[in-house]
Amino acid sequence: MALDDDIALLARQPLLSLMERDALRLVAFAAESRILRAGDVLFRVGEPSDGAVLVVSGAIALNSREDGQPAEEIVGSGGLIGEIALFTAVARPVTAIAREPTQVMRLSRSVMRRVLAESPDSAQAVAAAISERLRNFVGELTAVQDALAAIDRA
Repeated sequence: MALDDDIALLARQPLLSLMERDALRLVAFAAESRILRAGDVLFRVGEPSDGAVLVVSGAIALNSREDGQPAEEIVGSGGLIGEIALFTAVARPVTAIAREPTQVMRLSRSVMRRVLAESPDSAQAVAAAISERLRNFVGELTAVQDALAAIDRA
């Protein structure tokens, strides 16, 4: 893929689309492209994360269990796996296995940190979006808590 194609693919991600084009160019340039065969394991549940993975083509099956059950989620072309791992170290919550020949771009947390440090406007936009997501999540949790409290009172 050409660099401009990679940038366009990154720009289709809601959070990454908030970044300036030059910042996305740096992320795309530093991204590692990888081709997987059907059945190749990208990572396993519990492994430490070092960033996110963008599915360029093909499909990745995600499963939090290692019991042979069908995948809990399938991520196809354009899907981003492990977005939060771009910003903080977390253990992988799922095992990711290619379902078919698949091309991915590995996006490094260390590169993302460097790019955001050099692009304060991008960093501010990303931080604001994550803050809004957290506020919405807290609001949803509060609504659930209120509903459970109402059930307990009944």
